[in-house]
Amino acid sequence: MKNILIMLFFALPLGVLAQEKKLSPKQQKKAERKEKINQLIKQEEEGALIFNKQNSFTIKLNTDGYGIFFEKGKYKTMTKTNIWWVEVGERKHEKETKSAKGDPAFGFLIGNPFVYGKINNFYSGKLGFGQQRLIGGKGNKNGVATSLVYGGALAIAYLKPYMLDVTDPINGSTRRIKYKDNPALFLNGTQILGASGFTRGFGFMEYVPGLQVRTALRFDYGRYTETISAIEVGINAEYYTKEIVQMAQNPNKKFFFNAYMAISFGRRK
Repeated sequence: MKNILIMLFFALPLGVLAQEKKLSPKQQKKAERKEKINQLIKQEEEGALIFNKQNSFTIKLNTDGYGIFFEKGKYKTMTKTNIWWVEVGERKHEKETKSAKGDPAFGFLIGNPFVYGKINNFYSGKLGFGQQRLIGGKGNKNGVATSLVYGGALAIAYLKPYMLDVTDPINGSTRRIKYKDNPALFLNGTQILGASGFTRGFGFMEYVPGLQVRTALRFDYGRYTETISAIEVGINAEYYTKEIVQMAQNPNKKFFFNAYMAISFGRRK
C-alpha cells in the first residue's frame, strides 16, 4: 500500500504536466491548423470549392517603371478563377537621367534635380479581366501553388507635361515652361534652373486610349489559408492609338513591352 501511494504521489504531477503540455495554446493552434488543411484537401479531392472569392493588393516593379493594382477573383472550379483588376502606374523612358545645377560634391544645388529632354510624364490606368489557372501544387499540404495568370485590359495613357523653371535669356526673369511653350529654351541646358515639381502640369494633361495584354506565373504561398501571400513574375504588352511622346530627340512609340515582378497580399473566403 505504501508503495502504491508513493507511485501515485509522483505520477499525478507528471500527468498534470503532460496534460498541460498537450493543451499548450501554441501546439493546439498548430494541430487545429493542420487538421483544417487536411479537411480542405479532402473537400478539394471530393470536388468541392474550398473558397469562393479573393481580393488582393499588388505592388509591382516593371523593367521600365512601377505600378500598383487591386484585383478581385471569383472561383469557378478548383483550378480556374475569373479575375478583374484596376491598375495605375508610371512608365519611365530608358533615356531618362537626372541632372542638377550646382555641385553636389560641395553640398549645394540650384533648383530641383531635373531630367533633361523629358517632355511628358507617362502615367497609365487599366481596367482588365482575365483568369487564373492552377497548374501546379494541387494537394500540397504546405499550401504552395503555381498558377498561370492571363488577361487583357482597356488602358489609358495620362501624359502630364514635364515643367521646368528656366531663366529667360532676354530679360533674365524666371519662367515656368513646358516643351510646347518654347522648345529651344526648354532644351537650353545653360538656362535651366530645375524641375518645377510633381504638382505642376496636371492642368495640361492629354489622354490616349489603348489596350493591354498580361500574362504571368503566380506563386501562392498560402493556398490553404484565408491569407494571400504571393509572388508574381510576368510580362505586359500595351498598344496606344497615338504615339506616346516622352523624350525630345528620341523616337515616339505606340507599342510598349516590359517584364515585371510583383508581390501580392490579400484574403480569400
